[in-house]
Amino acid sequence: MSTPERLIESTRELLWERGYVGTSPKAILERADAGQGSMYHHFKGKPDLALAAIRRTAEEMRATAAGVLDGPGTPYERIEAYLRRERDVLRGCPVGRLTMDPDVIANPELRAPVDETLDWLRGRIAGIVEEGKAQGQFAPGMDAREIAAAVVATVQGGYVLARASGSPAAFDAGVRGLLSLLAPRSA
Repeated sequence: MSTPERLIESTRELLWERGYVGTSPKAILERADAGQGSMYHHFKGKPDLALAAIRRTAEEMRATAAGVLDGPGTPYERIEAYLRRERDVLRGCPVGRLTMDPDVIANPELRAPVDETLDWLRGRIAGIVEEGKAQGQFAPGMDAREIAAAVVATVQGGYVLARASGSPAAFDAGVRGLLSLLAPRSA
């Protein structure tokens, strides 16, 4: 792996573990096993490197979600697959965690990939809900955007509850609850 790649990957890991403030250039260099000054050789500084790392994390999250949401099955089954997909629940969401970081939220450039990813996710899920409504699987009066927001909120809130309790059971309970509310209508 090239030095810039090691720097980006190390920054991604550290942002997930420690947040922006807790991710020092020294920690990045140590984790990347890179020489002093290499960060500034490849990037303008910590904000530039953090932006590259956040973009990479956001792209990865979109690709993972798309792989499930665009997969086979009915609209309900695809939403269910997204909610039940394998996650490291106790670590939390690498993108969602950034919304709790005041330094990321205060910086429009760092916040943009986070906003764009969550907007994309809500939009994609809303589209699937609309498909389900058109197929008669979901109630016609369902507001697709509100359901999409509830799906994303369940995942993000589930991470928080699981981390607080130290158990993925809280995440799983939230998923089961939402799925029971979304269960397809009987014919």
